[in-house]
Amino acid sequence: MMARVLRRLIVAVLAFAGTAAGAHNFHMGIADISYNERTGNTEIVHTYTSHDVSTLLTNLYGRNFDLGQADSEQPLRRYVEKQFRLAGPDDKRLPLQWVGIKADADSVVIFQEIAGTKLKPGTRIHNALLIDFLPSQKNTVNLQTDGTVQTLVFDQDSIDQTTR
Repeated sequence: MMARVLRRLIVAVLAFAGTAAGAHNFHMGIADISYNERTGNTEIVHTYTSHDVSTLLTNLYGRNFDLGQADSEQPLRRYVEKQFRLAGPDDKRLPLQWVGIKADADSVVIFQEIAGTKLKPGTRIHNALLIDFLPSQKNTVNLQTDGTVQTLVFDQDSIDQTTR
């Protein structure tokens, strides 16, 4: 329950920050990774500032992207799948499935899942989303598998971390 309240608070802060400043000096993202008992899937929800994601895609592909349009999803998917991955304790890459995105003027929410899998301690997370593009980018990952939440912060000095 506390994790959900914290998650909503952080998302609200991100949304407000995006609204308050057209160009901003801080760059952050958040991902929630949780096991869904009902479906048996691990669900990943990333939230990033629309401005940062749009600027990244423009820089990568040399044209403007409207994140609300269908033609922006494939380039974003390619980038996310390159920069974010999970590997089990055996170092074998876990099969992340793309579910989709939801974008508005303030934020981009990216949905992924791993079907029929609960993450184990020793899972390796590689999260370099936007870090390659924005040197000051900080990505927070909240991982919840068995009730407790583990929080990891990714930046230029730490794009690979192992869960406990």
